[in-house]
Amino acid sequence: MDANHKMSNTREPQVSDSNSNVQSFIQIKALSKEFNGFKAVDQINLDINKGELFAILGGSGCGKSTLLRMLAGLETPSSGKILLDGEDITEWPAYERPINMMFQSYALFPHMTVEKNVAYGLQKEKIPQSEIDQRVKNILDLVQLGTFSKRKPDRLSGGEKQRVALARALIKNPKLLLLDEPLAALDKKLREQTQFELIKLQEELGVTFIVVTHDQEEAMTLASRIAVMKAGKFVQIGSPTEIYEYPKNRFVADFFGAINIFDALVIDQDDTQITATFDQSELTLKAYTDKTINIGDKVGIAVRPEKISISKDLPEDSNLTTSKGIVWDLAYYGNHSIYRVKTESGQIVQVSTQNQKRSSDHLVEWNDEVYLSWEQNSSIVLLD
Repeated sequence: MDANHKMSNTREPQVSDSNSNVQSFIQIKALSKEFNGFKAVDQINLDINKGELFAILGGSGCGKSTLLRMLAGLETPSSGKILLDGEDITEWPAYERPINMMFQSYALFPHMTVEKNVAYGLQKEKIPQSEIDQRVKNILDLVQLGTFSKRKPDRLSGGEKQRVALARALIKNPKLLLLDEPLAALDKKLREQTQFELIKLQEELGVTFIVVTHDQEEAMTLASRIAVMKAGKFVQIGSPTEIYEYPKNRFVADFFGAINIFDALVIDQDDTQITATFDQSELTLKAYTDKTINIGDKVGIAVRPEKISISKDLPEDSNLTTSKGIVWDLAYYGNHSIYRVKTESGQIVQVSTQNQKRSSDHLVEWNDEVYLSWEQNSSIVLLD
């Protein structure tokens, strides 16, 4: 994963000031869903503001799709409430909610043309044909499919089908659009291109989007805020930068991108700084933290691969955390390389480096003896 790309999302989250009287556009209150005694969603609370592009991120079976289906009205909550624009819609049937959902499969009608697929929802509402024609033309132009209106789905690429499904979901002007793994069927290059098209479209329309995905890069690229979900609960909510750089616990740190975690023992503590030793080795780790930690506590100290420098020479800066090891594996990805280094303590540490210079040679090779180093403020302290 390219660290520079990951952190490119600089859009400001549209969140309300907790001290103001502004009411959140979507309010989810103590929402739960049980299936035969199993809690798929467990007491979820969440506020989302109007116009926000919000992502729910988690692995298979964590409850994210169940949550989305409850918002859409396709599942009935076991308990809790859903409010949209100040109205309690918890008991509303799906067809009465001003919400549309775009499914992973796109669910296009194979016998209909693009324009008829997009117009279907409006025709069911018996809107005048002249208005339907104009709205279909406008939305197809917006998703850059105006010249494809007469084609059927079997003559479209994956990306084109995705845009037809998006146009069909947006043409009824929903207050909220739910997207369930919307880009999963696309190849990597097209998926990356479509992510930015989706962001631009959402900003132009101002519709609130909630995206469910298991793809960390996709969540970071698309969303202004992300909720990381595990076992039916949210374990952290924040901007992509907050979650990536300041994970609250070991699960978030490990799930959200690659990371190295050292199980260490605290041997010194001074205000916001701790010093710890790793696995009874000579490696001394220093980190800043605002958490309450005492000497003798066991902690995890984590560092992202792109924060670590790798060199055949011992760094001269004594303020760096430094470890010695042997290059165990390496992989070349074109724009960056990944090194897996076995340290003297036996731990495998992953390092990511940008390939800034054009060369057929690696910075270091297999079995080279190397030094790893990183700054103190790159270390993340994890208590659980």
